[in-house]
Amino acid sequence: MSIAAVTAPSGQAAPAAGGRPAAAAAAVTTLKFVRNSADPQNSRLLVVRNNKTQAVFRAGSGLGRSHAKGRDECASAKGWLPAGTYTVGTRQTSYNGNLIKGYAVPLSNKTCKNGRTTRTELFIHSEMTRTGGQGSTESRRWDGVGDYKSAGCIKLAPEDIKKLFRNLDGGSAPKHLVVV
Repeated sequence: MSIAAVTAPSGQAAPAAGGRPAAAAAAVTTLKFVRNSADPQNSRLLVVRNNKTQAVFRAGSGLGRSHAKGRDECASAKGWLPAGTYTVGTRQTSYNGNLIKGYAVPLSNKTCKNGRTTRTELFIHSEMTRTGGQGSTESRRWDGVGDYKSAGCIKLAPEDIKKLFRNLDGGSAPKHLVVV
């Protein structure tokens, strides 16, 4: 008795034993932060699922082009997020840190290009209260374009971070952020 090999059309899973198609591979979701050297507060955060861009958000990182160290990735609490790949932590909708509240995504620590400075306490976040609303103090109230400045995190407008979370709810959780 001979057994013929079972093949599937290009781009489809081959049938498993019993004639059923194999399960499709899970979607891979990655976040990508594209730094804008000319205007760091007008950079972009992308949601990429299976190599296709699903969403794009305006974002900022660092204190900006007018600050002497705003684009220095080794300047802790001043410069923008260092280039490279980060591990993405669990999304939280009611984070309650000392400086960051509400919607937040923790990122792994990163040693910057000088090889000596490690940037820590990095997040994707906004300015809001712990419950995701707008507060009355500056660090809890989004006032507009000037609020894209950060101490090195990726900062989104409140409505955009909420859209980001909704978008990520529709697929696999991202494991990595790539900063270019």
